[in-house]
Amino acid sequence: MCVCRRKAMTGGNSSEHLSVAMTTESADDVTQTTAAGVLTQPTSLGAEYYFQCAVLVVGIVGTAANALILYALVISKQHKKQMLIFNQNVVDFFSSLFLIVTRAFHLSKFSPSGKAGYWFCILISGEGMFWALTLTSKANIMLITAERYLKIVYATWSKIHLRNWMVFSAIGFAWFSGFLYTSAIGFSSSDFINGVCYSNVFWSSAASYMVQALWYVLFYYVLMLIVFIFGYWRILLVLRRQARAVGGSNSSQSQLTQMQSNVIKTMILVSALYAVCEFFMNLLHILLIIDTNLLTSLDLYYSALFLSFFYFCANPFIYAVKFNPVKQVLLDLISWRSPAVQPLY
Repeated sequence: MCVCRRKAMTGGNSSEHLSVAMTTESADDVTQTTAAGVLTQPTSLGAEYYFQCAVLVVGIVGTAANALILYALVISKQHKKQMLIFNQNVVDFFSSLFLIVTRAFHLSKFSPSGKAGYWFCILISGEGMFWALTLTSKANIMLITAERYLKIVYATWSKIHLRNWMVFSAIGFAWFSGFLYTSAIGFSSSDFINGVCYSNVFWSSAASYMVQALWYVLFYYVLMLIVFIFGYWRILLVLRRQARAVGGSNSSQSQLTQMQSNVIKTMILVSALYAVCEFFMNLLHILLIIDTNLLTSLDLYYSALFLSFFYFCANPFIYAVKFNPVKQVLLDLISWRSPAVQPLY
């Protein structure tokens, strides 16, 4: 989830503030709201407008690119063999789609009233749907690493015990965890008051914000980096050992090892892209946890947020370049030839 901010939309005007925590004495009177450690520097309307436009472009490119990768996965039959990878692109597709929706509404200054206004604030203006899908995507990347780890490092055990229902359960867990965390934070810290959407700012105390921010950084970045590094390090060691043992004596086994290596290299690049794109956003969380005065400009905030959004746009291009079944389908599509049937693995 992004660094918490207050999004005020009323009468067609919009203002935005980074905030650490806000406590309210009366939910019906915004003027009685007090803030604990709030950065009150207003956003430049020009900077905000260009940022929204840039993110809208990222969303459009990401939606189109992820849709193309999904098509290639289905045509090459990889959606049946690589279900978690397929789910990853499904989630990234909808994340990019909701990125378009939220930015389009922000640019249009649209703000409904009444009950519709409340739900619009929670789901769209407050970006609840987008961040729920974002956290689902993050959890799914970690599950892909775990699945690859079991299938390669513990190949014999996984052939005997790993079943499709376990993979479907993992997919369900990814979706459930993303929406549960976002709902718990969004509904408890957001409200729609007097036509104004306040998103992720109503915290019981500054300490409660810091606890959830620390949890977010530790789970969705630090833990994930540990899983990536440990998992793929062990996987690469096993693949290298298998390649040396097989040599050129067993062509079928050598081909299988090469196919596994192709998938792993693809996912390592995807994980590395995630680590880079999410670094600055998590750094902002840490800065706000340590001292709110360390962040004095919104330029860093916009840059970090843009990189976080950029991940959904850039991720599909890794599959297009590195994942052979997808790459071949796309090449056939470009050359107007019938897609060749790819080996399943």
